[in-house]
Amino acid sequence: MPLLEVENLGVRFARKDAPPIDAVSGVSFHLEAGKTLGIVGESGSGKSQTVMALLGLLAANGSTSGAARYRGQDLLAMNARALNAVRGDRIAMIFQDPMTSLNPFLTIERQMTESLQLHRKLSRREATKRAIDALESVRIPDAARRIRMYPHEFSGGMRQRVMIAMALLSEPEVLIADEPTTALDVTVQAQIIDLLRELNRERGTAIVLITHDMGVVAGLADDVMVMYAGRTVEYAPAESIFAAPSHPYTIGLLNALPRLTDADDAPLVAIPGNPPLPGLALGGCAFAQRCGYAQHACRAERPVLQTYGAAGAVRACHRPVNDMTGGLR
Repeated sequence: MPLLEVENLGVRFARKDAPPIDAVSGVSFHLEAGKTLGIVGESGSGKSQTVMALLGLLAANGSTSGAARYRGQDLLAMNARALNAVRGDRIAMIFQDPMTSLNPFLTIERQMTESLQLHRKLSRREATKRAIDALESVRIPDAARRIRMYPHEFSGGMRQRVMIAMALLSEPEVLIADEPTTALDVTVQAQIIDLLRELNRERGTAIVLITHDMGVVAGLADDVMVMYAGRTVEYAPAESIFAAPSHPYTIGLLNALPRLTDADDAPLVAIPGNPPLPGLALGGCAFAQRCGYAQHACRAERPVLQTYGAAGAVRACHRPVNDMTGGLR
């Protein structure tokens, strides 16, 4: 049985004097121990709201539908007390921006030991020792001294390592990493990816990796879910996604990646236009206005997910898979 199984997840935000916004609609996926699922898409595609819903971290005007089962227990149906027992303990999250996620007024030690004292009932001394060990495991030098520092005394890469260490303190079974390499230089990005891969391999930690960077996904993910306008447009094994993408949006994301074989003056290949505004009523496929393959049916009728090719692969597109041949540069 999968550790985490999400079925038909919906996220809706109520608005005063305006219709509600459906930020996520009909999203389903599963995650097994020791596996990594990459969730990709442009900003505003619903990636972060999907996982925020699982952990009960939506804004006050947000509501959910569907089911999200962790070891058979529906996270969406849990009361606050039951969810707190799981959140930060069995399921942990690395938030997108470590500078705003860490409290600037508290030392790293205080912020790390709090969860251990809450979930594991450890003494302050025991919790501090465990926290130092966690900092050392993410390769922060002189951890015993640095743990008494404040977040502003760390570089961006070091703060990201602190966030990873905090998430791993309770040895969670599921780790959600929301843009873990954003705003980091390429050297630090590579170190963070190596660290996540090591956790995945050596501890059997299941990882949900949320990113807009297909290159990061290529280095970590076993399966990939591509989201656009709050919906899944393609879901397949990573090797299938990168070797033979079958949805025009996935093809566009991959074509936007620079290649070593490109000439120095080669222009970047961008997807034309912009994603639709949240709450905008769309009669057909949300990607139709930006899609070079769009036909009349795409603008008139929303495509549903259908299986294709590799085992477990699905896509939502009116065009046949063989019509996508040659789209990937």
